[in-house]
Amino acid sequence: MSNPEKKTKIPQPPMPTASTGNLLSSVAPPSQLPNFVTASPVVVAPAVTEASAVAPHPVPIPVAVPVQPIIVQSRDEPTAAQADNSEKFSPAIPLSKGEPTVSIRSPEDSQTTQSPDSLPDSSPEMDKIGDIIPGSGLFTWMKGAVATGGILHRVAEKAKSSVDSVITTLDPQMKEYLKSGGDLLLVVASDKEVKISPIRQAFQTVFGKANVVGYAAQSDVTATQPVGYAAAYAAAKQRIAHVRSVHGDLNNNVPVIAVEGFLHESVTDRWYDMSLIILSHPSLGIELQLQSQGTPVPSAAVEVARSATPADYAHAHTGFSVTIGSIMGDSLQVPHTQWQEASTGVSRRELLLLACLSIAGSYRRMLAISAAES
Repeated sequence: MSNPEKKTKIPQPPMPTASTGNLLSSVAPPSQLPNFVTASPVVVAPAVTEASAVAPHPVPIPVAVPVQPIIVQSRDEPTAAQADNSEKFSPAIPLSKGEPTVSIRSPEDSQTTQSPDSLPDSSPEMDKIGDIIPGSGLFTWMKGAVATGGILHRVAEKAKSSVDSVITTLDPQMKEYLKSGGDLLLVVASDKEVKISPIRQAFQTVFGKANVVGYAAQSDVTATQPVGYAAAYAAAKQRIAHVRSVHGDLNNNVPVIAVEGFLHESVTDRWYDMSLIILSHPSLGIELQLQSQGTPVPSAAVEVARSATPADYAHAHTGFSVTIGSIMGDSLQVPHTQWQEASTGVSRRELLLLACLSIAGSYRRMLAISAAES
């Protein structure tokens, strides 16, 4: 048996010695977080050693950063650098009276100013430096815009034409009033509107404005219905001479125009009704002749006109005693002035208008040649 007095001893953990200290004192203090503020320098914490582990960690003291002073410049007092680099500005409309001036910079003098009227005309050299010299291209464009034939002139003419078109559409009789005037006076050797109307429209179209008047004129040297070009020419010349003899105020400087209808046989038994137009301007030595487009005439109608002409007719050698218009009008049952339109769809006025436009253009060219020679 064992001895009850002898007890077993439980081993105990060793006691900490005084030299080891507290367990938490062996843990290093946390390092300081980095500071991204640029106004103050970043303080780096010193390395932790065993000697400094027990001692409390010193708190870093922020270092004051010197502040750079800001100089506030008054608006009324520019700096020296701004005074040297600034450019003088000239307003488009100055407060003082006089013409506006635009600053023109040149290598010799950067303060030279010129008025708009003193600027030179546009040239290839000026076009190249238009971007360098401000204002020169603008005033050159303005001179060209307001000049005759410029863009503003064309806009005004277009607006005037549009207004005239509206007026003449509402009242067609206003066309003659709007187009009348100018330096051209033209006399028609006839009082029939079917002749005066196309002549007036043609010359007012070509010349812009023209005064066209008509006087009654008869021919007593040819037949009532001329046949052939020679008879028509003689009748038209007789009408012009009659107008000048009756109206003494029509001197040789006033152009007179005559229209004479005639029958023309192009080939055997192929007849056409045509009109001969003659413009006479004796002072300039101008005489223009033009034939209109022909309208076919049946040979039967020509035979009727020949049969109706008496054998003892005084002017039988120049034509017939009855007009072809009266015969065709009776055949088509229309007025004698409308038989061309009833036969072909083209009226005599339209035929005369095309021919008169051509003779008006030729007359204008002849006037330009006479003016250049004089």
